[in-house]
Amino acid sequence: MEKEKGVVSRFVIGRSADREDSLDRSIDDENRQTNDFIILDQVEAPGELPKKVKMFFALAADKWDADFYAKVNDDVYVNIDALGATLSSHLDKPRVYIGCMKSGQVFSEPSHKWYEPDWWKFGHKKSYFRHASGEMYVISGALAKFISINRSLLRTYAHDDVSAGSWFIGLDVKHVDEGKFCCSSWST
Repeated sequence: MEKEKGVVSRFVIGRSADREDSLDRSIDDENRQTNDFIILDQVEAPGELPKKVKMFFALAADKWDADFYAKVNDDVYVNIDALGATLSSHLDKPRVYIGCMKSGQVFSEPSHKWYEPDWWKFGHKKSYFRHASGEMYVISGALAKFISINRSLLRTYAHDDVSAGSWFIGLDVKHVDEGKFCCSSWST
C-alpha cells in the first residue's frame, strides 16, 4: 500500500504491564518480520487509550510527512480507495478534523460504562462538545503536528474521541461531519 497508494498503515500497541514478558517478545518478533507496528512506550490498557491516541498522532507526525492521519479501531474495515477519494476533497483545508461528528451526555456515575471522572468540567447540563466518533476519524497534517508539538500540554479525558475533540477547541479547525465514517451508515 505504501508504494502503490502512498498509504502507510500501522498497528499501534503499547507494552504489557510486565515488561519484556512473552506478549512483548511476541510483538517484537512479529514486528521484526513485518515492520507494521508502532510500539509505544506505555502500558497497553483500556484506560490508557486517550494517551495512546495522542502518542500515535505525535509519533506519526514526527515520522511521516502526510496530508492526513487516521485513527481507526482494529475492528473497522477501511476501503483505502474510498477513503483516499473522500480525503482528496479536503486537501484545500489546512486544519481539518473529519469524522462522524457527535456530542452527547457526560456520565457522572462511576458504574456507567462511559463514566467520565471529570464530568463536572462539562457544566450543569453535562454534555460533551462536538467530536468525532471513536471508530474512525482523520486529522490533517497540521493538526497532527500541533498534537506533536503540544503533546505535553494536551489534556486527556476518559475517552479517546472526546480527548481528540478537546484538543481542537479554540483553534481555527474545520470540523467535517462525514457520514461515510459513521459505522451505522456503512454497508457490507
